[in-house]
Amino acid sequence: MQILRIVVSILTVIMALLTLLPLSKNQCWWVRVWDFPRLQMATLSLLFVLTELWILPLGGPLATLIVLLSLACMIYQAWWILPYTPLYPVQVKKTVPNGHPRLKIINCNVLMTNRQSADLLNIVKENCPDILVLLETDQWWEDQMAPLDADYPHSLRCPLDNLYGMHVYSRLPIFDGKIQYLVADGIPSMHFRVELESGDQVILHCLHPMPPSPTEDDESTNRDGELVAVGHTAARASYPTIVTGDLNDVAWSRTTRLFMKVSGLLDPRRGRGMFNTFHASLSFLRWPLDHVFHSKEFTLIDMQRLPPMGSDHFPIMVELALTPQQGSSQESLDIGHEDVQEAEEKLESAGVKSTDVHRAEVVSA
Repeated sequence: MQILRIVVSILTVIMALLTLLPLSKNQCWWVRVWDFPRLQMATLSLLFVLTELWILPLGGPLATLIVLLSLACMIYQAWWILPYTPLYPVQVKKTVPNGHPRLKIINCNVLMTNRQSADLLNIVKENCPDILVLLETDQWWEDQMAPLDADYPHSLRCPLDNLYGMHVYSRLPIFDGKIQYLVADGIPSMHFRVELESGDQVILHCLHPMPPSPTEDDESTNRDGELVAVGHTAARASYPTIVTGDLNDVAWSRTTRLFMKVSGLLDPRRGRGMFNTFHASLSFLRWPLDHVFHSKEFTLIDMQRLPPMGSDHFPIMVELALTPQQGSSQESLDIGHEDVQEAEEKLESAGVKSTDVHRAEVVSA
């Protein structure tokens, strides 16, 4: 029993250190990675509390400290993920389709080495999105998606064999589309404008920045800088705007919150659930990496995590209604002076300017 007490106490101290680590602005991957498993860490902290109440002597100062430490870790981790549970007020209003202009998007990281393309084609056929955003696509995937050409005559294509290829297929006309490499060679983003059946036009930014990890990018600098730059561009847009893609960042991270503050965009996940999209094969290690953020002009018709299709990501589908009057009362996250300063620091560190991002807007003569 004594050994178990020592082990649990040591694990509690380690948990506390890992909980505090992301408070640092350090961009190194081994710091930023602890933004991701907050649900898992909150669950472990709860187990620590229950175990400690069972095995530690009651009333002792050291035992009390250990229990309080575990409890503090659990509460702090839960605070971050609370907005992505049904216990929190929704940020995006639900609307019933009633003749409003609509836009349905499926976003899917296909996993370049995955060969279950038929499963993806079936998902597309069953759900009939207006816009399909595919990530990690190479030439093989482009060839396999050829059956889409008849129903999706408009596209932007960037096949790459480095896990960062990107394809957009659209039923709707695409205008002023551009493929950019904002922060690194070989890491594309796509920026364009589409026209809805109603004649309304919407700007989309599709992203897939590199994650902070020992095998890809040692720091989150480029990812964070790209998100902030696109966020600034979205804030200045004169059209309804959507940002989608595999952002390689969880919905509750400090950087994603900063992106939402800078851009003024909304997250339909908030108040509804996590809709975890990664990892499709590891149910105990899942978090929301694939996102659809949008401006206040939209309200939500439907949001679903779709069935697996052989990738390590689940596809995610979001259907929005263009309802500017109804959506005008939706509240974005407040931005403060410290947020503005942090955003500028991230842009400078990444060597990118918000003016570098293609705005895809009609320029008056």
